[in-house]
Amino acid sequence: MKILVTGANGYLGQGVVKALLDNGHSVVAADFKTTYVDVRAEKKDCDLFSIEEPYTYFGKPDVLLHLAWRDGFVHYSENHIADLPKHYHFLKQMVDAGIAKISVMGTMHEIGFFEGSINENTPCHPMSLYGIGKDALRNCVAMMTNGKHTNWQWLRGYYIVGHSEFGCSIFSKITAAEKEGKAEFPFTMGQNQFDFIDYNDFCAQVAAAVGQDEINGIINICSGKPEKLADRVERFIKENGYSIKLKYGAFPDRPYDSKAVWGDSKKINQIIRHYHLNIKPFGDASFLGLVIPYYT
Repeated sequence: MKILVTGANGYLGQGVVKALLDNGHSVVAADFKTTYVDVRAEKKDCDLFSIEEPYTYFGKPDVLLHLAWRDGFVHYSENHIADLPKHYHFLKQMVDAGIAKISVMGTMHEIGFFEGSINENTPCHPMSLYGIGKDALRNCVAMMTNGKHTNWQWLRGYYIVGHSEFGCSIFSKITAAEKEGKAEFPFTMGQNQFDFIDYNDFCAQVAAAVGQDEINGIINICSGKPEKLADRVERFIKENGYSIKLKYGAFPDRPYDSKAVWGDSKKINQIIRHYHLNIKPFGDASFLGLVIPYYT
């Protein structure tokens, strides 16, 4: 399968491209620069939104995996809304040209304040510009593919645990602070529970979902279970042998963060099991007897 990956040079893109290549797919990797992209990929350094006839330009791929997005960790950036027409126009060009499938990275922040397990039917009431932008694009994708021969997937991401110091997640910031020799890291009380997924598992799930054609629509890329933020961060510090300490209560909880929220992992587990992929299943419906006392 020939897969075009946008945003390929980003933190997520690098790992997803590698996972797709490891699964035997042909990858066209697109970004402003592709310096850190796996050398096995065909690299395209370009401004994605300025290309005329992108389907032809990128060699008529079978699938588009659209990871490109600006200011993902800046939840109130106006770029989430300003860039929306560009994303829409690019995706619409690919659909109108007859691409077989488009897969787009979403976020659990489309949901807004919610407690419990999130599935594809959970209502969306986003409470940040990031969530509003993604929610709007998801609706656009469903509409533009309606009646077309293009299948669509919306890969709804949760909280990714990675060890890079260059990302914008709390885990990247703690890693950077540790390397800078800081003794403390300002923190909330950390009692909210979120769905955390390790970086490599995240990339493997995305590659698995994109690499098959039977299960489409909204697919949670998740662990399928919640864990207290404080517990996961403390475990992350211990796992990596860091000496930095959390300064609890330095920041208040965000008003749009739920007490406990996690993804329903049924669809991603169906993909993993059906295709006999060498990935562990995630979560389980039996987990739902937890304490509902939730983060991206």
